[in-house]
Amino acid sequence: MEKIKVGFIGCGNMGGALAHAVAKSGVAQVLLTDVDQSKAQNLADTIGGKVVSLLELVSSAKYIFLGVKPQMMAELIDSISPTLKERNDRFILVTMAAGIKISSFNDMIGAKFPIIRIMPNTPVAVGEGMILYSLCKAITEAEESEFLKVLEFSGKLDKLPEELIDAGCVVSGCGPAFVYMFLESMAKAGSEFGLPKHKAIEYAAQTLVGASKLVQTSGKTPETLRQEVCSPKGSTIEGVISLQNSDFDKNINDALNASFKRTKELGK
Repeated sequence: MEKIKVGFIGCGNMGGALAHAVAKSGVAQVLLTDVDQSKAQNLADTIGGKVVSLLELVSSAKYIFLGVKPQMMAELIDSISPTLKERNDRFILVTMAAGIKISSFNDMIGAKFPIIRIMPNTPVAVGEGMILYSLCKAITEAEESEFLKVLEFSGKLDKLPEELIDAGCVVSGCGPAFVYMFLESMAKAGSEFGLPKHKAIEYAAQTLVGASKLVQTSGKTPETLRQEVCSPKGSTIEGVISLQNSDFDKNINDALNASFKRTKELGK
């Protein structure tokens, strides 16, 4: 069976992580290009992809992942739209630019092409990502199924109405950074209590993995699970009270609101 050509424009952290996942699918030939082609070559050597020129990728890939920052998207679209308009075969653009709507891409291109908008997060690199996606009306059910197959080793994919993508992006896309900050703080405290740094990090990381898995599999709410850990007058409840008194919820809410505001600004 002929493999599906999947191209990545941009081989940074997110583009590279997604390319890793796609390469594992076994159904795709991964094409790579980057302004720094040595970066693309290093990735190709790792995952078995092929480095090509920008225009070769744009003219031949069925799925074209646009892995550049939102601020650079207009320039990229301007450089590739003539080649896209010359194609007579079926292809699909995949955008992961925060804040930029599907309709805005069509406006930038000056034509209506099939587009899938995704919001991935960095854990796709280890097959535990959360990818939110929205489809334009031109995407068929068969193409959606094929797309999910291509990304099956990236983690969990969930379809959302596009008007909710920005909100979802703040939780799952920005969220890992906030989780790492929490993990870092837990490990730092553990080190101050005398634990070797590497063990403090290991304990904190596995605790977050296990707690998250319990949320996913137990059918219980985070609130219920928290209460189950807290014995009256025990050690845990004292720490929970301290977090509550320090406006923990408000601080997290403020962080997500700041990220949500910036996401909206990037789409203007």
